[in-house]
Amino acid sequence: MTTTTHVFLSHGLESGPGSTKIQAMKAEAERFPGVQAHAIDHRGTMDPATRLDQMREAIDRCGATPENTILAGSSMGGWVCAQTSAESPVLGCFLLAPALAMAKYPQSSPVIRARFNQIIHGWNDDVVPVMPVLDLARKQQLPVLLLPDGHRLENSIDRVVSEFREFLKSCLSDMNKP
Repeated sequence: MTTTTHVFLSHGLESGPGSTKIQAMKAEAERFPGVQAHAIDHRGTMDPATRLDQMREAIDRCGATPENTILAGSSMGGWVCAQTSAESPVLGCFLLAPALAMAKYPQSSPVIRARFNQIIHGWNDDVVPVMPVLDLARKQQLPVLLLPDGHRLENSIDRVVSEFREFLKSCLSDMNKP
């Protein structure tokens, strides 16, 4: 019996589930057999705690278990994914310009407990400063890819999707080991 792997995608504060990055990553995830991708719609709230509850509800609704869950999020959605993985050690956590080390968030520096991790951040991010994210990544020994781009990583979509593809391959191949 094949286990379904669930990929939950969480968008940023001023974005939506139909954004270019989220849809590109969703399409990439759906290329893999046995994967169901879910783009969560957080547009009804700007509150990080409410968005975290929406992620928990989406995971519960799908019957996903931590070992078959991959989270991917951008900006505030990155914080949602990081905090979700802090509460439950998921298979993967892929973060784009994550809103980590931000003072106004309920838990600004969650301990990310995913089996596989990747952070991608733009050197020129004027929304989420890169240095606190790098410091958090250093403390937790998380891999980071820095790109010559801004907060939205809009000039790096192809690179982000390529990195996401390789990330998914790593997660899924590890899952299938005896």
